[in-house]
Formats: sequence, structure tokens, C-alpha cells
Amino acid sequence: MLQIALLQGRIWDQAETKRAAHVAVINQTLAHQYFPKGDAVGHQIKLPDLKAEPPIRLTPPGGSTDWLEVVGVVGDSRNDGLRKTVKPAVFVPYTLYLVPWTQLLVHTQVPPLSILKEVRAQIRTVDADQQVEFHVRSLDDWIMHQQEWAQEHMVALLFGGFAILALLLAAVGLYSVVSYSVLQRTNEFGIRLALGAARMHVVRLVFLSTALSVGGGLLAGLLLSLALNRVLAKWAENSVRNPMTLFVVMLLMAIVAGVACTLPARRASSVDPTTALRYE
Repeated sequence: MLQIALLQGRIWDQAETKRAAHVAVINQTLAHQYFPKGDAVGHQIKLPDLKAEPPIRLTPPGGSTDWLEVVGVVGDSRNDGLRKTVKPAVFVPYTLYLVPWTQLLVHTQVPPLSILKEVRAQIRTVDADQQVEFHVRSLDDWIMHQQEWAQEHMVALLFGGFAILALLLAAVGLYSVVSYSVLQRTNEFGIRLALGAARMHVVRLVFLSTALSVGGGLLAGLLLSLALNRVLAKWAENSVRNPMTLFVVMLLMAIVAGVACTLPARRASSVDPTTALRYE
């Protein structure tokens, strides 16, 4: 669930809510725009749009268009779509500006709609006349029907598909290159075996030489990924700064390189030295 951090001041208390106190909490964007010195708390703002329109919108006696004291500043949250910058926002007690509808967001540990009956029953215990039969849906369902979510989801799928394809191609290419380079050294292995080298020494030699080249390639790939992060972030937020993703990819490449070394190295070290010497 989204949680907005309180940066300065406080949030109004229950007593202020009951008496429709003329207080407000603003977001960081509004604070930077109108109070650049960082002294928003304690100042006053006015919202002409908070006017009563009976019987649709109601305000307490005295009206809600008077000056409101800023008591807190909270962090920004997306309030104008995923692709647009955050707009200035003001939060006031709900009793200061009453509208004919209310939305309840319920956080559950089970599928939300499975406890809908119990939630409605709890609301009726507070107000038996409260209407609770309006359209209800889960937050996931609401998000999935947003156009911007669909666009971002499609971009994520495309990037994910290309990333998997690139990873498979890199794994196959790495296996082929390492296997070929090991097989090319079969004559060298024959000479070492003929001179009395142990078979495990040959295997260890292959792993050491491959580890240096593969390790250098992994390090170069890691640095390039971090360097290109700003470019990729234009299409995919937090694109390559997930440590777990980087670790899994590097581990997969290391495993592929290990398999590519093991099979040809063991095959070359297990053949007769005279056969390995004749190999071309």
C-alpha cells in the first residue's frame, strides 16, 4: 500500500477533524513552488474552489474558503498519471468539504472481494443508514483497467522478452566460445599429460584461464549496464539497479561458463596423451 512520508510538521488530529478545523497539509511540490525557503509550516493558504454547492457539496458554518493554516508537508506521490510530473496538492480534513460520496480503501491479507460481506457489515455497525451497495472492485482490478498501466505493462513485457532473448543468446554464445577455445588447446593438454601432469591439473588450468576472461567480460558488462542505466530509465524505471537481478544474471553466466569449461576439459584430460598429441 502507498505510504506518503511526513517531511515537516504534523497531520491534523481527531479533534480537529471533528470541528472541521481550517488546517491543511501540502505536498513537497507545492511547498517548493510557493515556499522555497522551506518555511511552509505556519503559513496560510487559500483555496477558493472549496465552496459550498448545496445539496451536492457542503461546508461547515463559516465556510471553507477562508485561510487555511499549513500544519505539515508530505512527500510527493503521483497525482496526474504515471508519465506527467507531480502537481501541487493540498490535503484538508474531510469534514471541511463534504461531498455526497465516500471511498473506502481496505487493506486485507486475503483476496479483497472475499471479505466484502464482512466489510459492509462493519460499516453498518457505525451507520445503519449508510449505503454500501455501490460498485466494488479490487485495487489490482482498478489499476489494470487504467490506460497508462496497460502502456507501461506492454513496455515492460517487451523489455522483458528482449532481455530474456539476449540472455539466452549470450549464454549460447559464451558456451560455444569457451568450448571451442578449450578444444583448441587439446594438443597442449596432450603435451602436459605426456610430461606427467595430473589430469586434475589440466582441468584446473582450463578453469583458471577461462575464469580470467569470463570474469573480465562480466565486469565489463556490469559497468556498461550501470553506465547505460540513465538511457534505459527513460523507458523502464529502475532498469538495472536491482542488485538481485544483476547477481542472478552474473551467476547464470558464471554457471554457463563453468559448464562450457567442464565438459571439454574433462573430455580432453581423459583421452590418451598420444591421441591428444595427434589431435588437430
